Amino acid sequence: MDFNSMDFNAPLVKVLTLGFAVIGLLSISRKVVSYIRLLLSLFVLSGKNLRAYGKKGTWAVITGASDGIGKEYAIQLAQKGFNLLLVSRTQSKLDTLRQEIEHKYAGSAVKVKVLAMDFAKDDEKDYAALQALVNDLDVGILINNVGLSHSIPIPFIETPKEEIRDIIGINCLATLKVTQIVAPGLVKRKKGLILTMGSFGGWMPIPLLATYSGSKAFLQHWSTALGGELKGSGVDVELALSYLVTTAMSKIRRSSAMIPNPRQFVRATLGKIGRSGGAQNMAYTSSPWWTHGLMQWWLENTLGIGSGLGLQFNRGEHEKIRKRALKKAEREAKKV
Repeated sequence: MDFNSMDFNAPLVKVLTLGFAVIGLLSISRKVVSYIRLLLSLFVLSGKNLRAYGKKGTWAVITGASDGIGKEYAIQLAQKGFNLLLVSRTQSKLDTLRQEIEHKYAGSAVKVKVLAMDFAKDDEKDYAALQALVNDLDVGILINNVGLSHSIPIPFIETPKEEIRDIIGINCLATLKVTQIVAPGLVKRKKGLILTMGSFGGWMPIPLLATYSGSKAFLQHWSTALGGELKGSGVDVELALSYLVTTAMSKIRRSSAMIPNPRQFVRATLGKIGRSGGAQNMAYTSSPWWTHGLMQWWLENTLGIGSGLGLQFNRGEHEKIRKRALKKAEREAKKV
């Protein structure tokens, strides 16, 4: 067909033009509505009140509780009157945190139990001990926080087998086992919250962190599937996505608008339960920190989460991080 000779007043052409205009308008309208929803979720609307999961004195189980984000979950849930069962690897750190919480919140009668447990060992005796503790408690909240990443960015084919085993064992298998211990009680009570820590590394594939990225992607799909299974049971399931937070895992010490400290991130997370933020394309998922939510929305709606350009950028950034880490290790080795 000769474009120059086309009759733009023909009925068919008019219909097609109108159709494309409607499709374009609907597409733009959808993006506008999505962005308004994002802004409301991040800056205006509050999340579900934690009292919905139990009155004061209800128990919260927190894994990876002795440092960073896990420790902050413990402190802030204690401030809200929840009793705590803290599970982490180091007994001394757990004892110190228990004393700190009991000393600061004794007036509110907060009780704290601890269980030292190395999830990398996958010891069934440890899980039996956890089961015995949970059986005697009125648990309303489970925080799946325990996690492990690579010591430095590393190509997959060079990753030590022990590191692969520990990352998968801690991030995936331990989370599933702990949830199978705690979740039946929540379902029986017909109310509860299962909150699992996700990562942008699971939402967007990260070269040189392939095993970690894959483990967090597993948690994303598992958590969303679990949320679908438990819908209507009274038990809420949520995966909280974070970019970077100033923790030992990230090795970042200085906070900023883009990189909150654990206190800021946990306050946002607990205050936004049920709000998606930028995580609108995956059910039972939230990105509670405001800059993370904005970044997620814009990346999803421009580059796309698995685009070649995004992979190239992430690979370049992590190659730089790896080079700096290797140079630092060389300098330290020369000092010995």
